[in-house]
Amino acid sequence: MLKIKDLNVFYGQIHALRDLSLDVQKGHIVSMVGANGAGKSTLMMTIARILKAKSGTITVDGQPLRNEASQVLAQGIGLVPERRRLYANLTVKENLIMGAYLRKDKHGVAEDMEKMLDLFPIMRTRIKQYAGTLSGGEQQMVAIARGLMGRPKILMLDEPSLGLAPLMIQLVFNTILQVREQGTTIFMTEQNAFKALAISDYAYVIETGRSILSGPGQDLLRDPMVKQAYLGVRH
Repeated sequence: MLKIKDLNVFYGQIHALRDLSLDVQKGHIVSMVGANGAGKSTLMMTIARILKAKSGTITVDGQPLRNEASQVLAQGIGLVPERRRLYANLTVKENLIMGAYLRKDKHGVAEDMEKMLDLFPIMRTRIKQYAGTLSGGEQQMVAIARGLMGRPKILMLDEPSLGLAPLMIQLVFNTILQVREQGTTIFMTEQNAFKALAISDYAYVIETGRSILSGPGQDLLRDPMVKQAYLGVRH
C-alpha cells in the first residue's frame, strides 16, 4: 500500500535518513520505534511532503507520491503530527471541520463528525470549547479525529503518546486498534516501544536514520536487542 525504498533525507549537512526502505500493508498497524533523534519524525514529514527527499522513492498503491501536502491527503494519507498541532483558537468542532477541508460531500462530513463523537464521547461535551483549553489527552483525541475526517486510507500518527498520562496513553492505543478495525491502515512512530510493538502487525527499529531490524511486533517484543535497548530489560 505504502512503499518506501532507499530514501535519503538531509537537514543541511546532517544525513537524517539513510537508504531507508519499508512497507505498510493494507489493514495493518505498522510501527517505527527508536530513540529520540533516530529519524522517525523526519520520515513522517517527508511522506507528508513537509520535507524533501534527496533520493529514493515513495509510492502509494503503486503510484508515485505527489509533491504537495494537499495532494498527499488526496492520495489517501493523513497525518496526525507530533504534539498534535491543533488550532488552539478554534473550537473542537471547527478543528474537525478543518480536517475535512478537501471534501465536498457535506452530508458525508456531517456523518463522519457523528462517528468521531461516537469514537471519542468526551468530545461531545467539549464540541464548542476552544482546543487550546483542553487537556493533552483530549487534544490528542481531537487530533486523531481531525486526521480521520479526511477519510484517509492510511493514518500516520507521529508520537501519539507523547506527553500523555498513563491512563490516557492506554486509551489512545485502544483507539488506534478501533480505528484499524474500522478499516483504516495505521503507520505510526512511537518512543513507547512496548505499547507500539504490542499492537503492531509489523514494526521497524530505526537508529541514526537506518532501519536496523524489522519483523512482526510480537517477535520484536521478544528480541533480546530490542528488550535491552528499548524495553529496559537487562539480562
